[in-house]
Amino acid sequence: MQWYVAKGECFLREMLIDSIRVSLMNYQRVVILKAKDADRYLPIWIGASEADAIAVKLQDVAISRPLTHDLLGSVINSLGAKVNGIVVSDLDQDTFYAKVILAIDGDTMEVDSRPSDAIALAVRTSAPIFANESVLDKAGVDMDAETGKPKQLSNSNQRAPLREEELKSLSAFTEFVSTLDLDDLGETKSDEGDSGDQPVES
Repeated sequence: MQWYVAKGECFLREMLIDSIRVSLMNYQRVVILKAKDADRYLPIWIGASEADAIAVKLQDVAISRPLTHDLLGSVINSLGAKVNGIVVSDLDQDTFYAKVILAIDGDTMEVDSRPSDAIALAVRTSAPIFANESVLDKAGVDMDAETGKPKQLSNSNQRAPLREEELKSLSAFTEFVSTLDLDDLGETKSDEGDSGDQPVES
């Protein structure tokens, strides 16, 4: 990921897929990413079909025909390209954004993507998953080492102050996170899955 860092977006943290869950509020699927080197989590609201696509691969479910993300991976491979990694790059106006980093013919390029599609592609290509530290600062959930329970979302350590509309959005995001059963974070709990990666409904 040196190329991505060289562009100035250097605060990247490698993430792992912890689980796929369902919000108790509206039964929306949520993919939970966990920092590889810390008890820090990032919930991202995703569509049911994307949740299915991720869960099918994680559970090694055999399917008779390729899904959309299987096809995309095959096309990339057929063109001689490789997925170097994916990055959850931004959270703006209630929406998560991601980039797929491709290597092809000695060059590196980035492709805009929804996080759900990028993650579904990453699990099919064994590509690492990263999150911009600024996204974790806005929407990450930290675990309390003493209680083992999630801490409240806080923006006290933000690198830059949030706009008023962002603060309102994150307040709603906190309410959304409170509808999830997060007490067993770190344990495998996949749900087999309207598209979109919005943490809150506007």
